[in-house]
Amino acid sequence: MDSKNFKFTEEHEWVSADNDVATIGITHYAQGELGDIVYVELPQEGEEVTMMESFGTIEAVKAVSELYSPVSGTILEKNEELEAQPELINQDAEGKGWLIKVKLKDLNELEKLMSYDEYQSFIGK
Repeated sequence: MDSKNFKFTEEHEWVSADNDVATIGITHYAQGELGDIVYVELPQEGEEVTMMESFGTIEAVKAVSELYSPVSGTILEKNEELEAQPELINQDAEGKGWLIKVKLKDLNELEKLMSYDEYQSFIGK
């Protein structure tokens, strides 16, 4: 996946949309700030998520953080591999460490998120 095509939130989640299916994860920057990730709690398939509302938690050695959905929709899939290997997020946050896939409710929500360049400015890069 090419993160230059992602959209980003101020809470450091990314979203990549393919038609009306969005893949969501946390950014490389966020995993670096969190440190070693030891546990992720994700919603089940069929549950609804709402833009900028919490959909789960991510636990690192030094902190537990809420996960916020960049978009609204219905959970199609969660990354089952993270249950046994949460460290995938540290290894490849913007690839194999994705969190959930969502059937988008409103494609226009993507326009409200930051572009790659805007996100880089936001994190001071």
